[in-house]
Amino acid sequence: MKPELSVLLVEDDPNVRLGCEQAMQLAGITVDAMGSAEEAQRRLRAGYPGIVVTDMRLPGIDGMALLRWVVELDADLPVIIITGHGDVTLAVEAMRSGAYDFMQKPFSTSDLVDVVRRALEKRELVLEVDALRRRLDHRDNLESRLIGRSPQMAKVRQLILDVAGAAVDVLIFGETGTGKEMVARCLHDLSHPGQQNYVALNCGGMSDNLLDSELFGHEPGAFTGAQKRRIGKIEYASGGTLFLDEVESMPVNMQIKLLRVLQERVIERLGSNQQIPVSCRVVAASKEDLKLLSDQGKFRADLYYRLNVVRIELPPLRERREDIPALYDEFLLHAAKRYNRPPPPLTSEYLRRLMAQDWPGNIRELRNAADCHALGIGRDAMASASGAAQSLTEAVENYERGLITDEFARQEGNIARTSEALKIARTTLHDKLKKYGLI
Repeated sequence: MKPELSVLLVEDDPNVRLGCEQAMQLAGITVDAMGSAEEAQRRLRAGYPGIVVTDMRLPGIDGMALLRWVVELDADLPVIIITGHGDVTLAVEAMRSGAYDFMQKPFSTSDLVDVVRRALEKRELVLEVDALRRRLDHRDNLESRLIGRSPQMAKVRQLILDVAGAAVDVLIFGETGTGKEMVARCLHDLSHPGQQNYVALNCGGMSDNLLDSELFGHEPGAFTGAQKRRIGKIEYASGGTLFLDEVESMPVNMQIKLLRVLQERVIERLGSNQQIPVSCRVVAASKEDLKLLSDQGKFRADLYYRLNVVRIELPPLRERREDIPALYDEFLLHAAKRYNRPPPPLTSEYLRRLMAQDWPGNIRELRNAADCHALGIGRDAMASASGAAQSLTEAVENYERGLITDEFARQEGNIARTSEALKIARTTLHDKLKKYGLI
């Protein structure tokens, strides 16, 4: 949704300020009026969703100084200068200094509204272009980090882009090695580019007491060995992202405490009664279906529904085999650089054999295979895969899946064009798309 643009009006004469404010309000323009440049500076920031209209002669910092300050802050932020009668020299200087336009007193309110509307239209266009550029940058960044041209991965990337800027908790579901923490990092980086803390905690294999202290922190003397205050993970992540991996293994009593944090957004350190407000995005990851666990009474249903505001499902590698060549090539190049070895060549037969495997360890297992390949230690990448050689039916299905996926992506998801390109009936293609999980 587009932000509502407004006019920041700076005018020390209360009568003139009121007249300008009312004229713009009657024209449906939002106005934020004030009497000094100093107050305006406290309100303004780079990317401000609006424009500035300022009188030239002000107490303290004058309009010309404010103009130059705004140009330094954000050169694309339009500033309209109001000058007194006969201040032509000042008006020319203002235009040379970067003013969008100037108005000479006395002026009609209709002229003011016309100039303001043109400036707002220009500002809206600049902000839209900036927003588009940021989305493209984020998309390119995501495609380099979450590699794959399969429809499943395209859907994952789009969902990340859709929710990254919203303060909403996310549940990531996927098998071991599918890249759950990478998705959490992408969510954080797109939400808080290099500004706020990203805090990760694996909930598996921790005792109740240790997990309690890790999450909530403690005061000196809270338990034996607690000699000084410790800030917990939740408090440290305030303003940023808390990533809880293997949340399905969290003890029940800790699930109750986490639910309270998610509902009330406050914590208490162990050994303290003081409530500390916290504000962080919680991203939880599970390799097991929490809904199924909650139905079986093994995970609290209320916590599941509280975490499951947005759900991102990561497909296993065997369900997106078409992504294996690009992933393996990327891993192999990185491994060769890391080990200071020349990257070994990849033949089509080798890639075909890679794609024929199920890779139960998913991306992590594929990366390990690429490391071994780069090191040339004699471990064939396919030796680590669990399955035996494919049957003819499996090989044909994998080949068919790859052909359909490639063409479906090339035709941007258009079934009619895809069926025409592959020379098969549209109903047949639709059935195959459903069979391979592409729609």
